[in-house]
Amino acid sequence: MSPLFYKFFSTIKTLFTGRNLVWQIVALILTAILAWSGFDWWYFKVTRFVPHSAWLPAAALGGLLPIVVPLVLLIIGFVKKNKHSLNLGFALGQAGILGLLVSFFYKSLTGRLQPDLSSNLVDVSNYWRFGFMRGGVFWGWPSSHTTVAFAMALMLIYLYPKNKILKYIMLIYAFYIGLSVSISIHWFSEFIAGAIFGSLIGILVGTNFRQRFNSLIK
Repeated sequence: MSPLFYKFFSTIKTLFTGRNLVWQIVALILTAILAWSGFDWWYFKVTRFVPHSAWLPAAALGGLLPIVVPLVLLIIGFVKKNKHSLNLGFALGQAGILGLLVSFFYKSLTGRLQPDLSSNLVDVSNYWRFGFMRGGVFWGWPSSHTTVAFAMALMLIYLYPKNKILKYIMLIYAFYIGLSVSISIHWFSEFIAGAIFGSLIGILVGTNFRQRFNSLIK
C-alpha cells in the first residue's frame, strides 16, 4: 500500500474513539452555543467592514497549497530519492485528505446554509438541513478550508516537534486561513469546529509519520 495511506484506516478509527471523539462532541456543543446564542450572526454583521482583499487570498491559498505543496515535495523526493521529502509529502497529503473527508462527512449530514454575502438583513445562521446530502459537501459546517489548514499545520508541528519557528509559522498560517473564511464564506462556529477537527487529524498523522520516518532511517 502507498505510504500516502500509512495507518490511514487506523487513524480514522482512532479519530472517532476515546478523547478524540470527546473533542468532536465539544465542537458540536460549541457550535450549538455560538449559533443559537446569536453570536454567529453578530460576528457576521460586525465583520462586514472587512474588504474582500483581506480574505480572498486566504480562500485561494487554503484551496491550492494543500494540493501543490505535497505534490512538489513528492516530485522532489522521487527525483532525488530523498526519504525526508517523500515522507513529508505523503504526510501532508494524508492530512489534507483526512481533513477533507472528515469535513465532507459532517457537511453531508448537517447541510448548514452558508452566509449570504450580499445581505446582512436576514439571519440564516440557524438554518440547517439535517439528513444526507441535503446541502452537499462544498458549503456548511465545518469549514473545509480551516479543517485542512489546521490538519496540515498540526501535522508539521508534531512531525517536527523541536522546530519552534515552524510551529509559529504554521499556527499563523492556520489561523489566517480559518479567520479569513470565518468573515466571508463561513460562520465563526464553522471555523472553531474546523480548527478542532483539523487539530485532531494533524496530531494523529504527524505522530504516525514521525514514527514512520524514524523507522526508515534506522
